[in-house]
Amino acid sequence: MKIGITCYPTYGGSGVVATELGKKLAYFGHEVHFISYALPYRLNEFTSNIFFHEVEVLKYPLFEYPPYSLSLASKMAEVIEFQKLDLLHVHYAIPHATSAYLAKQLINNDSFKIITTLHGTDITLLGNDPSFFKITKFSIEKSDGVTAVSEFLKNETQKVFDITNPIQVIPNFVPLNLGEPEKLPDVRKRFADDDEYIISHISNFRPLKRVTDIIPIIKKVLQKKNVKVLMIGDGPERYKAEELCRQDNLCDKFFFLGKQENIHDLLCITDLFLLPSEIESFGLAVLEAMAFGIPCITSNAGGLIEINIDSQTGFTLPVGNIEAFADSIIKLLSDDNLFIKMGKNAKEFAIKNFACSKIVPEYVNYYNSVLNEK
Repeated sequence: MKIGITCYPTYGGSGVVATELGKKLAYFGHEVHFISYALPYRLNEFTSNIFFHEVEVLKYPLFEYPPYSLSLASKMAEVIEFQKLDLLHVHYAIPHATSAYLAKQLINNDSFKIITTLHGTDITLLGNDPSFFKITKFSIEKSDGVTAVSEFLKNETQKVFDITNPIQVIPNFVPLNLGEPEKLPDVRKRFADDDEYIISHISNFRPLKRVTDIIPIIKKVLQKKNVKVLMIGDGPERYKAEELCRQDNLCDKFFFLGKQENIHDLLCITDLFLLPSEIESFGLAVLEAMAFGIPCITSNAGGLIEINIDSQTGFTLPVGNIEAFADSIIKLLSDDNLFIKMGKNAKEFAIKNFACSKIVPEYVNYYNSVLNEK
């Protein structure tokens, strides 16, 4: 097949999954065309069968804000027509599915198909905004195929938008290599002594991630256990979290590392993964950690309970319950047998259910079913 992919080329989970999906599709012999305003950050090496088409946004004094959606639709139509694409797979409803619908009207080709993958905040945050509600609903309903990354997100989409056309659940997959991780002792020594555990958090530091909960959680944990915390990522809540560390004299316990491209090395030295989010449609960072055999302590919000199985691969806890989070971390770090068991369970569950070798063929099968629909 000739497949177009449009995603946000940034550090978020949707861009990571879209990019890794494109790379795997190319590996299996499909021709993949990425269409976006910048090169996706994980598309960092030459891969046969992958092409990139940059969307140039018109800068004109009349426009206070550059009309990216229109520029994207125009570039989509151009690539569809001249590269003879079979389908366009867009990740995020707004604005990608909207631009894809407009592009399809421009080329006037009913045999061409649009598949939209919903990742989360395009539904739970943007879609709920009154100014975007109708256009989000319209864009989903006008897609030829729709997938969601979790049962939670599927149900939420159908409830919020009263969507009647079918939504196929195809979960995110582990984008990293699943070989035995190298422990990298030299890297670990930069952050922790031999008697200290390393706890990691990875996110975009938006309010929904509740990164400011992590500081009081760790403050309680430190009463019983020696830990260091790697705060990986960046965003609007980073300053607040750093300020809390200063107020509680915990600056020597936290490392704010900002955005990191090579997550592999940091997961290899991580003992425990922590994500106290208010809402998660899936939780790709959790899945990546599990794939490395890391037990996870997360909230029980949204799709997290579909990947982090409570008391088996880690613990899932009520949002905002600082005491429960701290107690669960202490419990896990105090019981070597439980710690080893949960790490093993996490890796086995991730590989069995979310390996790319399992999920990518689900997308290919779905593509074929949509293309064969009359």
